[in-house]
Amino acid sequence: MIAQRIWHAVAAIGIVLAGAQSLKASEQVKVDVAVAKPYLLAGQKQTSYIRVGLTGIPINDTGRRTAVNVAIVLDKSGSMTGEKLRKAKDAAFASIDRLGPNDIVSVIAYDQTVDVLVPATKVSDRQTLRASIEKLSAGGSTALFAGVSKGAAEVRKFLDRQRVNRIILLSDGQANVGPSSPADLGNLGASLIKEGISVTTLGLGLDYNEDLMTQLARKSDGNHYFIENSTDLARQFGYEFDDVLSVVAQEVTVGITCGPGVRPIRVLGREADITGQTVTTYVNQVYGNQEKYVLLEVEVPAQQAGTEQNLANVNVSYVNMASKNPDKIARVASTRFTGSASLVESSTNATVMTSAIEQIAVERNKQAVLLRDQGKIEEARKVLLDNAAFLSENAVKYNSKELEDYKGKNRKDADNLAPAVWESQRKAILSEQNVRQSQQGQGQNRQ
Repeated sequence: MIAQRIWHAVAAIGIVLAGAQSLKASEQVKVDVAVAKPYLLAGQKQTSYIRVGLTGIPINDTGRRTAVNVAIVLDKSGSMTGEKLRKAKDAAFASIDRLGPNDIVSVIAYDQTVDVLVPATKVSDRQTLRASIEKLSAGGSTALFAGVSKGAAEVRKFLDRQRVNRIILLSDGQANVGPSSPADLGNLGASLIKEGISVTTLGLGLDYNEDLMTQLARKSDGNHYFIENSTDLARQFGYEFDDVLSVVAQEVTVGITCGPGVRPIRVLGREADITGQTVTTYVNQVYGNQEKYVLLEVEVPAQQAGTEQNLANVNVSYVNMASKNPDKIARVASTRFTGSASLVESSTNATVMTSAIEQIAVERNKQAVLLRDQGKIEEARKVLLDNAAFLSENAVKYNSKELEDYKGKNRKDADNLAPAVWESQRKAILSEQNVRQSQQGQGQNRQ
């Protein structure tokens, strides 16, 4: 019996290490593939999760960091008058001060029309850049779609897969000139990411359309922030530039080919293409010292005890921003079948399960928002409280601070569904959902 337990322990270690091969010196992304259950109970069909973790390895020589090509797109509509516009200018100044002579910046302002304050140019004459921004004044309506489109046009002037190509959009109001629906802006974001351009959206105050702003960010694999007070603008711009200036890999493609009889069900938290046994998804950029992940739910056929099952072959490709060359990394995910329920339980991977629980909880949180939008306050509250209980149970089970924190936020959400506070709370909830689905850096601490 002791010998059998030792064999099981050694086998379990082998299964884990199969997805975590040594990192080559030239690689900028550490790829860890792990399964929720290294052992599955024999004799029955069941579901499991495969987690592909992508952790950026910092480029140690700061002088070799990836050059950026960024368009700052500022709302200058009438609602930005006064303190808001002053703080927006200050945030733009601070951001430009962080850029180097090899970086490209452009500054665009929009109301019902669009003005290019600073055409795409290398950051050399900072005083001229500041003077161009300082002239900005507020007034008019909000042609948000046109502002983003003009920002994209400026980025395209120096579009290069060896640079970080990013639009940073600030708005405090409703898009009321030109295309203005979440679908319109989502489609724009989806088209931009195909060019390698992502859009980060910063919603200021309580009057912007959070559905529109989150769709634009999500579809372009950008970040989204809810900024309730303009005094926080510089801080949030700073967080964004922390990400922009730490990119170590771009154009990341994760391909997962499921093993014989294994059926891919869904990717949690990300859009993906599932064709037959093959799953393909994309992550635009990976940042140094931060992890993004892809989480796939699969159905595994019944097997006899002692059988090892190849769950999937995982292939990750990306552009290495240190070497400027494409890299490819292959990993394997597998599991073993056993008749011991206790072994299944004791070998469960807490990290994978924590990610799965978190993404399931986000989907439940979205359902609560839909109910509240329909005026079903008590139904929404029940979903949120049930979600909090679900998170609490699993936080204890998997010793997870992340799940415990999300539990607290769901309880807070349940207490803030009244009409007087819903406008603000809804924005905070959608921002939180986006953070968790996109693993937005240290986003949980950025609100």
